[in-house]
Amino acid sequence: MYGIVNKAIHGLVTENFGHEAWEKIKETSGIHIDNFMSNEPYDDSVTYSLATAAAEVLEMPLSDVLVAFGEYWILKTGMQNYGSLMEAGGDNLQEFLENLPNFHSRVMLMFPDLNPPEFRISDASEGDLKVHYYSHRPGLQDFVVGLLSGLGKMYDTKVNVNLIASRDEGADHEIYHITW
Repeated sequence: MYGIVNKAIHGLVTENFGHEAWEKIKETSGIHIDNFMSNEPYDDSVTYSLATAAAEVLEMPLSDVLVAFGEYWILKTGMQNYGSLMEAGGDNLQEFLENLPNFHSRVMLMFPDLNPPEFRISDASEGDLKVHYYSHRPGLQDFVVGLLSGLGKMYDTKVNVNLIASRDEGADHEIYHITW
């Protein structure tokens, strides 16, 4: 994953738990990088180690850390680094979600080595749709829940996100049922 992801984990932790907590997380994770370079790729294991250590140090379930990180990614990192792309995604939550499959193709212009997930939308109706999430990276289902919840907050729309199919349960991809 690119350094921007790890910088966002750093931001989430320091803004909500302080610099001391971040230092403990780095120590626990065995990751001793002081400054992540946003446009540089890092091995996925760095990000996974930081998230796992955050759960341990903060005494939170990993799923809660990932949901919080997904929301932070949308509301802070996304808006600060991709504001114009985020705003161009749609005038409301449904438009943004329906345009989501095109989002990463635009981001890849900035990050040419990006290996992004793929999103597909199905069964869309007013206030209801399914988001299909395809990724080679395991264990990020709760992060996607946070992303989807964060999008609801971005549009000041109360959303319900339910994971209805998971690779952990034998499906070939995750499916989220979103209502608002």
